[in-house]
Amino acid sequence: MKRWLPVAAVVLLTSPLLAQQAAINVPWNEKIPPGTPEHAARALAESPRHGEWVDISLPNSLPLNAWVVYPQRKDKAGVVLVIHDINGMRDWPRALGDQLAEDGFIAIVPDFLSGKGPDGGGTASLGTGVGQAIRTLTADEVNARLDAAMNYGKALPSANGKIGVIGFCWGGNKSFGYAIHQPNLSAAVVYYGEFPGTSPGPPTEATEAQAKGIRAAVLGLYGGDDSRINSTVPWTTDTMKKYGKPYETHTFEGAGHGFLGGQGRSEANLKASEKAWPLTTAFLTKHLR
Repeated sequence: MKRWLPVAAVVLLTSPLLAQQAAINVPWNEKIPPGTPEHAARALAESPRHGEWVDISLPNSLPLNAWVVYPQRKDKAGVVLVIHDINGMRDWPRALGDQLAEDGFIAIVPDFLSGKGPDGGGTASLGTGVGQAIRTLTADEVNARLDAAMNYGKALPSANGKIGVIGFCWGGNKSFGYAIHQPNLSAAVVYYGEFPGTSPGPPTEATEAQAKGIRAAVLGLYGGDDSRINSTVPWTTDTMKKYGKPYETHTFEGAGHGFLGGQGRSEANLKASEKAWPLTTAFLTKHLR
């Protein structure tokens, strides 16, 4: 069911790249993730699914705080790890996890800044320092946190043992990176993120070598007006093909960077989101069943 709701004139987020004026009204659409902060808050408030905060143990570190949402189904489900963007943990990635649960998956949404804030806090404790703090996370730290979330997910009685990952912008890069790192991953979805080492580039032999070990199928979803990220896609496509790695890509004309969470910025972003999400769920269903 769709209902037209007003979008706030200005979306205030921690990243100045995302603090842009809304250009259009966005319909309430229960079939895709929310496209505005207001819709994200509403999705969480009205969800009939069970969601809970959990602390996942990390070696030699404070626990990883994560939001876990379960689908309403009788049989066991695949698990999807959600990697938030550079804005850290907030309503939007949690609501996206709820959408994944609505679509039949167990969603685990970690706060990758867990333990990085004052007094061991996470994103909420960092205020305007979220963007700066997230840039200090190393690839090894991110992968260790994803490994912990993966192990937690595999141990859930309602999980079928298959694990996928999905990430956005900064998280899209980390989603590709996790496919490089984790041989037991079944699927990786990359929303407007580059293959690690291709930006600002140019790629090196070491960058190319990372593709050889990928076992997961990878889906890349890109906005047509996102020149920085899109400049890396031809090299990535050629390299993945060279090593026989499954890499499916879709580029949506007129859409910008961050289109899924920024549906109110343009009609092209909204249309891209409506097309991209069914591709996402079909891909995850295929590889996590």
